[in-house]
Amino acid sequence: MPNFFKKPTMSGHLWIIYVISLVLLAFIWYYQWTLGMMMTLFLAASIFYSVRTEQNMINETEEYISTLSYRVKKVGEEALLEMPIGIILFSENYKIEWANPYMNRFSKDDTIVGKSLKQLSDQLIAPIKEDESEVWITVGDYKLQTIIKKDERLLYLFDRTKQTEIHNLYKNEQTVLAIIFLDNYEEITQGMDDTAKSHINSQVTSILNRWAGDYGIYLKRTSQERFVAVMNQEILKKLEKAKFEILDDVRELITDQNVPLTLSFGIGVGPISLPELGELSQSSLDLALGRGGDQVAIKDDTGKVRFYGGKTNPMEKRTRVRARVISHAMKELVQESEKVLIMGHKSPDMDSVGASIGILKIAQANDKKAAIVLDPDDIDTGVQRMIEEIEQDEELWQYFIAPEDALEMVTNDTLLVVVDTHKPSLVMEEKLLSKTEHVVVIDHHRRAEEFISDPTLVYMEPYASSTAELVTELLEYQPKKLKLSMLESTALLAGIIVDTKSFTLRTGSRTFDAASYLRSKGADTVQVQKFMKEDLDVYIRRSKLIERAEVYRDGVAISTGNKGETYGPVIIAQAADTLLTMSGVASSFVISERKDKRIGISARSLGDINVQVIMERMNGGGHLTNAATQLEDTTIEDAKALLQDIIDEYFEGGDTE
Repeated sequence: MPNFFKKPTMSGHLWIIYVISLVLLAFIWYYQWTLGMMMTLFLAASIFYSVRTEQNMINETEEYISTLSYRVKKVGEEALLEMPIGIILFSENYKIEWANPYMNRFSKDDTIVGKSLKQLSDQLIAPIKEDESEVWITVGDYKLQTIIKKDERLLYLFDRTKQTEIHNLYKNEQTVLAIIFLDNYEEITQGMDDTAKSHINSQVTSILNRWAGDYGIYLKRTSQERFVAVMNQEILKKLEKAKFEILDDVRELITDQNVPLTLSFGIGVGPISLPELGELSQSSLDLALGRGGDQVAIKDDTGKVRFYGGKTNPMEKRTRVRARVISHAMKELVQESEKVLIMGHKSPDMDSVGASIGILKIAQANDKKAAIVLDPDDIDTGVQRMIEEIEQDEELWQYFIAPEDALEMVTNDTLLVVVDTHKPSLVMEEKLLSKTEHVVVIDHHRRAEEFISDPTLVYMEPYASSTAELVTELLEYQPKKLKLSMLESTALLAGIIVDTKSFTLRTGSRTFDAASYLRSKGADTVQVQKFMKEDLDVYIRRSKLIERAEVYRDGVAISTGNKGETYGPVIIAQAADTLLTMSGVASSFVISERKDKRIGISARSLGDINVQVIMERMNGGGHLTNAATQLEDTTIEDAKALLQDIIDEYFEGGDTE
């Protein structure tokens, strides 16, 4: 491509033609001078005309270039000053050195030159330092997309306010589908006469219809205990801001049996089809019910879940029909399998070990080979005495195997039973989950977002005191040839006693039924007390933890261990339990360093405060009254500060995940 802005000169091909013409003219002069004179005049006229024409072209081109250069310069100035894009030049200390007039609309002052970028927006300096190329900031009522050129210390700002408004409008109008379930309607209305039932139905329907009318929700009752609600994202935001106060309104409906009626919500959100929304809402409802009910679970199309509510302990089911159905299903699964492997969670407690032994007996009662997966290097002091007692019983100890041996034994036809946990990251050997297609989950914890994928059978009852209680009920419906030894029944009873703090917490009528059954099978309560004995130095260390406790607010006690001093999870859990027995303490949190370099937090509550949702905010979990978490890459001081912030938010604005 020729250089358009280069000053033009006479074309080279013309010079060649004239040189050739002069050579030919010389020959003509030599042979015919008269013709040569005529040709000389003609050539001179031609050269004169060519030079004149070339000069005119040069002058016109120079004039055009000059005009174009002026116009380009003028347009550049106009574009820089008048284009609807903000431009900012800033100094090394983030002071605005120059800004085009467009930026003045975002400031009340005449100019922003001389101000700090932080005065324009506190969202700017951090992305610049972190070498980000783009950031969205809010300046007043404007939403600006900012392109960062760090090397040139230059910012381009585009007004995206209208675009954001359209996007928000689109998002706010997206359909949200909710399934509302009356958790304990069947248990409460059982035995009621028609008049009392009608009164309860009328009250619930009235409250829900009034709530739906206030928020503009379409509500339809599809059965005695189920409603379907249709709303949009904007309405959902209002409900979240109000922390779903409808849960509290319905809970205040105390029935004749003095039992509160509770609701569970399963909500599906996202830019997906209605059938997919329906599946999401049903999945959310299953999650809410699996966590004990009386709460809201909101799941979006990415799988992310938010929780609200869950302030009450789940109500104990009056009937044992489900236990009988699950026990029968377990028997069939065991009989159809080649062998049975049982595993609990890492660092197992007495509940995990006792429940594992119970499942072992179910397999043996159905004439199937079974084994319990236990890592001998991952045993806490709290369960050490029980394991030592089991080791002395060769008949029972032979069924305990290491995780490496289990990986060699497992086949696709093996039935894997997971007890006392439902999180893949917490099981004794996670690799086993992918080695077989037949997995059974038996747990008493509230269901968390993390869950074992595609289990064949799930038996989760958050109302139960312990997994040992659930397994004991299953044992009662197994073949009559089932026989429990004294040690086996004692291990199951120990699991119940430890998880209920000697029948003081989370204890229902069925807990005592299970304990009574085990006692009839020879369970030794004195042996349980021996299992629960502790060393003197452990008692002293726990006492030092308790000594450092302080009441933070509203009956919340927080204790922290000394920096550099590590404590096991059992000791901090026991310290939290002890703090709960102190006058004026409604919930307790104990924070300490662990041997694995993480920070452990153990949380306990008498029931008025849901420590589960507090721990879930810190990537932990558990029960309403019993929860814990472990934090990486932090210190005791930072963990305590984070915990206090979450507690403040819990008391001031409700509890969410």
